[in-house]
Amino acid sequence: MNGSLLDTLLPALDPLAMGALIGIFLLAGVIKGFLGIGMPAAAMGLLTLFLPPAEAIPLLWLPILVTNALQFAHAPAKKEIASTYWLFAVALVAAIFVTSMFAAHYPAALLTVAIGVAMVIFSLNSLSGISLPIGPGKGWQVGFGVISGVLGGVSSIWSPTVAMYLVARNVDKERFIGATGFLFLLGAVALGAGEVIAGLITVPVLLKSLIGLVVVLIGFRIGELMRGGVSQELFRKIVLIAFLVMGVRLIATGLF
Repeated sequence: MNGSLLDTLLPALDPLAMGALIGIFLLAGVIKGFLGIGMPAAAMGLLTLFLPPAEAIPLLWLPILVTNALQFAHAPAKKEIASTYWLFAVALVAAIFVTSMFAAHYPAALLTVAIGVAMVIFSLNSLSGISLPIGPGKGWQVGFGVISGVLGGVSSIWSPTVAMYLVARNVDKERFIGATGFLFLLGAVALGAGEVIAGLITVPVLLKSLIGLVVVLIGFRIGELMRGGVSQELFRKIVLIAFLVMGVRLIATGLF
């Protein structure tokens, strides 16, 4: 009985696939714990080596949701952050929800290119440290919210443009962590709702995503412990260059 129930909930999850899933989420968690960034990008860049993008994207939902809920829960001045970035959040949530509702119908090439573009933007912006001339106006928040939401709804990675906005606004470290936790958490809720409507999130997918979450949290702790023994700047550059290579590969795969 238990075996047949497990086969129903986790169809075709052979030991090799399970091992790959665990390894990918463990590495993504280590990167997140060590650098504080990059979990979705690392996971998507590797998951798409084994799975079609439409299958890989929903597996990230629980790890994104829970890790950012924890991040925002520990942030100071939550009400101030929410009141400052509510307009960004509304635009982000609306764009992610609408875009992700149709994720099951997007061509695989579009999803592949979108994931690659997100990874390239993320890596190049982090490596170059370029700061865009972004003003304090509400239009900037709405614009970046919509762009981030469309990118997130298609690829499940919306951190690059959110980070670009906050860095350009010279947000200090503590505020940055709180603001990203707030925007990533609300975005994850919208992404999950849209993917449920699209039929991408099912009970078997949720169980696989739960496995991914547990492994990510273990990797996160390992990454935290690594900070004292490894050069953070060197590790950061290696990870970002790897992201850039994976992103270019995904773009080339989607286009050609």
